[in-house]
Amino acid sequence: MNSRKIKKTATWIIVPLMALIFILDIATVVLFNKYCKNVTVKKESFDYSTGDDRIHFLNTANSDAIIIESNGMFAMVDSGEGNNNPRRKTKYKGYEKETVNYILKTCSDQNGIAHLSFILGTHCHYDHIGSFHAIITNKNIKIDKAYFKGCDETMFSKYDYKWGLTETYNQIVEDLDERNIPVIHTLPDEPFKFGDFIIQFYNTVNSPDLKGKGENSASVGVKVTKGEKTAFLAADITRPSGVEELVADKIGDVDLLKIGHHGYYGSSSMAFLKVLKPEIAVVTNHLGKVYPNVKWNLIMVAKCPFFATYDNNGIIATFTDSNEILLTNQIY
Repeated sequence: MNSRKIKKTATWIIVPLMALIFILDIATVVLFNKYCKNVTVKKESFDYSTGDDRIHFLNTANSDAIIIESNGMFAMVDSGEGNNNPRRKTKYKGYEKETVNYILKTCSDQNGIAHLSFILGTHCHYDHIGSFHAIITNKNIKIDKAYFKGCDETMFSKYDYKWGLTETYNQIVEDLDERNIPVIHTLPDEPFKFGDFIIQFYNTVNSPDLKGKGENSASVGVKVTKGEKTAFLAADITRPSGVEELVADKIGDVDLLKIGHHGYYGSSSMAFLKVLKPEIAVVTNHLGKVYPNVKWNLIMVAKCPFFATYDNNGIIATFTDSNEILLTNQIY
């Protein structure tokens, strides 16, 4: 086949494909707007009129920083992008200052001391644990204990070795040691009580079958339950990493899903959503950066409205005593 015929054939394939993608994208946007209108999102006032059992999804661009709050108790799942990402050769916007300030504003007592019952690093990527250095070393933040599985290089892909994961993890452990904060490497499998919430960790032990598939395959998921309502915080859990398939049936139905891996490739697959059946989703990213297929899965498979932390300047999900989940935004 000569080059002219190849170009012609390629055109006949590519043009209809692009047209189909364009049509699907329009359909997704229309349905997205329709579903999101069914969920009321008010501006956060911090008057706690709807209760104090809350999950705070901070706006740290395309990184995870989440605070769990119940009855005056606070815990933190991941810390957001730090200011010195070893993966970036050029300056990259970190969120250490914003995250620390939010903790001090939201979690402090009358003496200005913030108390975190625990912190959890879901895995060792810098966009999840990078700001822990600033949080741990801040003298006005008291931490009871830290959950970290550790940094297992046998899980790394060839790309992970370039990103300074081990160095970042070792720095955090050193910071914790200096403040005499115990580090728990063997994560609990069983649910435990945290205020009015029940919390359970998933993927607490690295599966030998996932070795070499990348640090995302070490991601720890967190299930948060109050009464009849449940949220799942999916860290960077994806289908290609093998973790979605590993944990989906164990998690079961949820009402709110924190989308895995910021809505990038491989997150929130059709199979995963069919098991979890979320009614609301939150993505820690810009809405425009969420992959089209992920948006399509959420809209067409889960029929689920989803909200981006960046576009909403942070989101709080309040679990009320009447078994509702209420969303507020503009939390800074």
